[in-house]
Amino acid sequence: MRRVLIFLARTAALLALAGLFVGCDRREQLHIFNWAVYTPQSVIEAFEREYGVRVIYTEFASNEEMLARLMAGGGRGFDIVFPSGDYVAIMARLGMLHRLDHSLMPNLANIDPAVLAKAIYDPIMQYSVPYFFGAAGVIVNTAMVSEFPRDISIFSRADLAGRMTMLDDPRQVIGDALNYLGFSVNTRNPAEISAARDHINAYWRPNLVTFNSEIIGTGFANGDFWVVQTWAENVFLEIADNPQMLANAYFFIPPGGSSYTDNMVILREAQNVELAHKFINFIHRPDIYAMFVDEFGLPATVNIPARQYTQVIPWYAVEDMEATGEIQNDVGTAMTYFTDAWFSIRVGN
Repeated sequence: MRRVLIFLARTAALLALAGLFVGCDRREQLHIFNWAVYTPQSVIEAFEREYGVRVIYTEFASNEEMLARLMAGGGRGFDIVFPSGDYVAIMARLGMLHRLDHSLMPNLANIDPAVLAKAIYDPIMQYSVPYFFGAAGVIVNTAMVSEFPRDISIFSRADLAGRMTMLDDPRQVIGDALNYLGFSVNTRNPAEISAARDHINAYWRPNLVTFNSEIIGTGFANGDFWVVQTWAENVFLEIADNPQMLANAYFFIPPGGSSYTDNMVILREAQNVELAHKFINFIHRPDIYAMFVDEFGLPATVNIPARQYTQVIPWYAVEDMEATGEIQNDVGTAMTYFTDAWFSIRVGN
């Protein structure tokens, strides 16, 4: 207990000292609300040095958490937010976003037109600029599973029961089932969503250990899971120091599966709109964008010139994204059908 009290006292003193320094920091500030550890510190520091400013970086864990906080007033003071495509549509509809001035961001010319063509929520970048274009896929431990289909039907394999997991993400899991059954991942038809629910409950769920987005990396790394639905970096970063596991890890994106974009938007009530535009433009400078994707072993899916600057071989290639289908979009009130279906899937009814 004494050690705890000493630690707390020292921590309080350090925080107080830090507060003094922050109070004396007269630099212009940019407040960013982003996914956890999604913009490398090296990129943040490069921006701060170049513009003589200070970036305040606050994290959220999900789109739902982000929107709830903003709508509850807890987002006051943020300048830039990083929502996924379907949430760009929601936030624009709610009047939460600032219309972008393209004349302040010449680096938008570097964005791949193919990505914008899929971004039906905002194809002319009126309110948003794509940050990353990706897709969930499946990683298989080939030391344990030698023959398998390269599509989402792998989760129907009863012989792999107890060794497979899927994401705790209703739009992703139900979307993959919808695509497998020949429906749109953005359907608003309750009968189609029910058919996807029934397929998951009948063919996939009985073989799964869990739906979980947090433990997939460690579970795959320690050999508990042999087949996991995941975002590639979540697992590969976990096994990066294990050459044997890396050699046995096979990642594929199911053909036609749903893809996603994460985006940069400026809030309507942003306090530093001009600096926010500078940050977005900075991100899409090719060398800076390459710094971002190299940090996570990702392909430069959004920024074409950045592909010539990357120095790290990514976990999957830009070309792998060509086989993906629709980007998840806002389904409006039909989200209730997805929510109800997901509840049924999670409780097993």
